[in-house]
Amino acid sequence: MRHECPEGSTKRSLVRSEQAHCATLGYNERIIGILSIGEDMTGTLLNVVTILAGSALGILIGSRFSANIQQSVVTGLGLVTLILGVQNASQSGNILVPLLSLVIGTILGEISDVDGKLKALGAWLQARFANAKGSSESVNAARLRFISGFVTASLVFGIGPLAILGSIQNGIDAADIRLLAIKSTLDFFASIAFASSLGIGVAFSALPIFAIQGSFALVGMLLAESAGAALGADSPLIRELTASGGLILVGLALVLLEVKQPRVANMLPALLVAPLLVLLAALLGVPIYP
Repeated sequence: MRHECPEGSTKRSLVRSEQAHCATLGYNERIIGILSIGEDMTGTLLNVVTILAGSALGILIGSRFSANIQQSVVTGLGLVTLILGVQNASQSGNILVPLLSLVIGTILGEISDVDGKLKALGAWLQARFANAKGSSESVNAARLRFISGFVTASLVFGIGPLAILGSIQNGIDAADIRLLAIKSTLDFFASIAFASSLGIGVAFSALPIFAIQGSFALVGMLLAESAGAALGADSPLIRELTASGGLILVGLALVLLEVKQPRVANMLPALLVAPLLVLLAALLGVPIYP
């Protein structure tokens, strides 16, 4: 004798089956979305790997260098950073834009103490992953060296047209990693030099670099989805953003050259203020270039 399920039971089974199917589709879509984001950050992932590899090589080489050699290397890096900062700052079409960006951004940075928070992050990473042993003086010296390497490398590697424009282009077109491939090559050799003098803290700069360039890659993805637009190197937004970053690099060069010790990280909000000023001028119909 065949048992027949009630009609209500059959409907409930169909509903549960449809719900399970929808849940599976939703899960698959989330997986595809994650993989898509990963493809749009290929250049950033390459950059992270080269920084880690260069840092490891620099640490091996640096252990054989005397204190005088390490100090001379840092001075040389300071000179290069100074020239790079001046070149980037000269990209501006109206120096008032990076000037206002730096003033407003520095005020915001001082209020929020970005420099202190970045150094605190470096101190936490040092205590968590690279805690030194020995006398209190040697431990404190190792801590300061780690923080210096972490903050300096984060600023040098994270500020500049290649980091910004390259990440945005990679976000727009996952196959376009040309600029980030060039940056990765430069950062590989720079991380060797930095790590040979400043130690393992340079390797940990890969964390903020991943966050910074990943954020710009997401901006590129949004641009591609919304309007299919691309920001070129001649775009006023990119030019003024690059110029503001150049002024910050000049400040960092002063630190490396031991000329002055400005709280450079507190200038970082200028990188947010610069594009906002350009967009505000565009909305108001005010030409920023004479």
